[in-house]
Amino acid sequence: MNLQPLLDALGIQEDANRVLADDLRTQLEELQARLREAETRLEHLAITRKTVTGLADRLPAALPDLPEHPDYPRILAVFNDATGPLRARDVCDALDHELLPKNIEGTRAKLKRLVKLGILTEADTGSFTRKQ
Repeated sequence: MNLQPLLDALGIQEDANRVLADDLRTQLEELQARLREAETRLEHLAITRKTVTGLADRLPAALPDLPEHPDYPRILAVFNDATGPLRARDVCDALDHELLPKNIEGTRAKLKRLVKLGILTEADTGSFTRKQ
């Protein structure tokens, strides 16, 4: 019996499988390198998330858009300097408005609007504070 054709066929299959194995090893090395890069990026993103989360409490809260009137930023400045609740009369006085009923009521209306916007709270009836 002549074994040479069988040995030649086995040699061809060995060569083909050796080429396939080499190709798969190359692909595996490329995939491992890509995996390492992806894992490094994930680590960096996790560090960034942790840093941003840690700093989030230090960032100023975004305020809703204020109505277009020059008194609103000034009212907020008064509350930023205040140590306790303020009444409309106190705010009116701090804004250097005359303490007339129409000015006090106008200021009270502005304070109520800031309560509706979620910027101020009304601690007691007519007593306003900055929302924490």
